[in-house]
Amino acid sequence: MEPDPDPGPEDGAASPEALHFHGDEEIIEVVELGPGPPDPDDLAQEMDGVDFEEEEELEGEGADEAWGDEVDEGVDGGMESPDDSEVTFAHHSASVFCVSLDPKTNTLAVTGGEDDKAFVWRLSDGELLLECPGHKDSVTCAGFSHDSALVATGDMSGLLKVWQVDTKEEVWSFEVGDLEWMEWHPRAPVLLAGTADGNTWMWKVPSGDCKTFQGPSCPATCGRVLPDGRKAVVGYEDGTVRIWDLKQGSPIHVLKGTEGHQGPLTCVATNLDGSLVLTGSVDCQAKLVNAATGKVVGVFRPDSVGPQPNPGEDEESESNSVESLGFCNVMPLAAIGYLDGTLAIYDLSTQSLRHRCQHQSGIVQLLWEEGAAVVYTCSLDGAVRLWDARTGRLLNDYRGHTAEILDFALSKDASLVVTTSGDHKAKVFCVQRPDR
Repeated sequence: MEPDPDPGPEDGAASPEALHFHGDEEIIEVVELGPGPPDPDDLAQEMDGVDFEEEEELEGEGADEAWGDEVDEGVDGGMESPDDSEVTFAHHSASVFCVSLDPKTNTLAVTGGEDDKAFVWRLSDGELLLECPGHKDSVTCAGFSHDSALVATGDMSGLLKVWQVDTKEEVWSFEVGDLEWMEWHPRAPVLLAGTADGNTWMWKVPSGDCKTFQGPSCPATCGRVLPDGRKAVVGYEDGTVRIWDLKQGSPIHVLKGTEGHQGPLTCVATNLDGSLVLTGSVDCQAKLVNAATGKVVGVFRPDSVGPQPNPGEDEESESNSVESLGFCNVMPLAAIGYLDGTLAIYDLSTQSLRHRCQHQSGIVQLLWEEGAAVVYTCSLDGAVRLWDARTGRLLNDYRGHTAEILDFALSKDASLVVTTSGDHKAKVFCVQRPDR
């Protein structure tokens, strides 16, 4: 395989050889962190060294508008609506749980579903290119390697398989415990996965050289490799968060107790340079963590988003949680999506709520455009929405599914959104905006 000619902005990025797969002892180090949230002086010190690009001056009539709420009006109760999609992929025979685009060309998608099947197909016309056989449980994870040469699929029971995209040959498989998440390394043919027994696994593919990172005796519910390729952040069902050194196989930082969450982790994200980590949980909190120090430098609570019913008042309130979150690349903003339909946009430099964008059904996932302050959401009502994070205004929405959207992906140039749904279909939407 030819190496990636452009290793990216991190000159010191880890190579697969530098990750030391052979003969490493597992070192489990529990770091007790101080109780309580940081005081303002500590917060200011921790935020030093984290570069925030200055906000671009807003142009137009909305520049001086006060930050406020934006409610998405016009979402009707049913999902019967015109189909705005350009392409529909209908080879699945049950709910489609996951989708990923090939990072090199953004012309291929891989989808996995409840029918125990995964497919690689072409975005332009929906043509099936590769069926990934052999799974005996729902395929919940699927993705392409950094160079688009390999595609991996993983099912709930823990069977992972990897195919060579051009030859369509299966080149590797492995079986672990029940699978929680799976992700490719951003710079090497290295696959990571988290399992219900608390382990995080890392393999070189296709050689199969393997390392494990032993967490607590509870599921490793979410994980993300940091952009430098040397560390990974993993969240667990007991509310703890660990930042792992992938080379040494030991945790650099452990967030637990008051520093961690009071419920299972649901999602983690990192900013562009990996200096900051966001963690989200069923406890409805999102925590901003300095990746270098492991210190919590901000906590975003639901009481800063909107009024919350008292316990017992509303059964629905018990089910609210942080479902997705992410950083804007071009402004110091973060977005947090909640199961109750709230999209909260925060200003990281002041840690204040900038906008609240209300959906009438739960948010499943959110994604930022790479080069603009625009955030996309998909939700349980089957629609994709585009929001201007500077003004909090809804720019557009796209419909076509007849059931909830379960996952979606955005092309790098932000021209296409690919969705998967409980209606057994995947769809491609053209979202190119005229102002680009």
